[in-house]
Amino acid sequence: MFTLKSAALAAVIALASAPAFAHATFETSEAIIGKAYKGVLRIPHGCGTQATHTVQLNLPTELVAVKPMPKAGWMLETKVGPYASAFNNHGKEMREGVRQIIWSQGNLADDHYDEFVFAGMIAPDAKAGSIYVPVTQRCANGEQAWTEIPAIGQNAHELKSPAPSIKLVQLAQAQSDTSWKIGDITITAPWTRATPKSAPVAGGFLKVTNNGKESDWLTGGSFTGAGRVEVHEMATIDGVMRMRQLGHGLEIKPGETVELKPGGFHLMFMELKQPTVEGKPVRGALTFRKAGTLEIDYTVAPIGAPAPGNSGGHHHRH
Repeated sequence: MFTLKSAALAAVIALASAPAFAHATFETSEAIIGKAYKGVLRIPHGCGTQATHTVQLNLPTELVAVKPMPKAGWMLETKVGPYASAFNNHGKEMREGVRQIIWSQGNLADDHYDEFVFAGMIAPDAKAGSIYVPVTQRCANGEQAWTEIPAIGQNAHELKSPAPSIKLVQLAQAQSDTSWKIGDITITAPWTRATPKSAPVAGGFLKVTNNGKESDWLTGGSFTGAGRVEVHEMATIDGVMRMRQLGHGLEIKPGETVELKPGGFHLMFMELKQPTVEGKPVRGALTFRKAGTLEIDYTVAPIGAPAPGNSGGHHHRH
């Protein structure tokens, strides 16, 4: 017998099995101006009940040096056009490139999900803010056009078929906008540098604030692709600058902010199994003696990049 209780249960199951998103979106919705960007376009469904056979992207002027990834079972086509302005890419002046990507002759059922991928970069002269990538899905007897762009001041969530968006930020902004909290501890601006393929170690830098009434200690953590994470400091010993591990961790006193930066306190990512790549964030975790373990994402700056901002590596009171 179908009761109200069973109906409620069925509704819960239906909600649990529903897609997490209903619009076409990018997996990574933020990119750094002048840096590499990997676009993973997520297509959640077809045109009504029909299967999708074509996916077309029209690239905005801010997306340059684009290379689409071939997809098994689909034909790949690109259309080339001039850039809004020329730019230098590894010593070569770039005046034109891919402006449209078309995957066709595929078969994505309406009740299935798929991803379409390209690599590129954000133009060095791009302005901070959101850009939009119009996407069109074509089916046997119709299409689903994700092409609506919000007017100034309009919320994109008000649109029925919004174009997928990417938020463009400057490197310093990307390093400072995001913070993570656990207990009384706040982490801001975690970053590392890109490394050569053979590099065995990398450094980690960030700011950690203790908003509590008792000291806590940063003792280590984890970093994707590294064997272990150690807390280090640069110190002058017998007139010589040396690096040493803080075996008992770095104390963060109540009400203080400690900056980990090149030449001072820092993290060491040991036994790297893979290089860190400029513009590609890396997931890691920090371990505190009292607060516990906190997962964070490190922004990856160019090889040899200086510490962001102008603050020194000392303690200061709020």
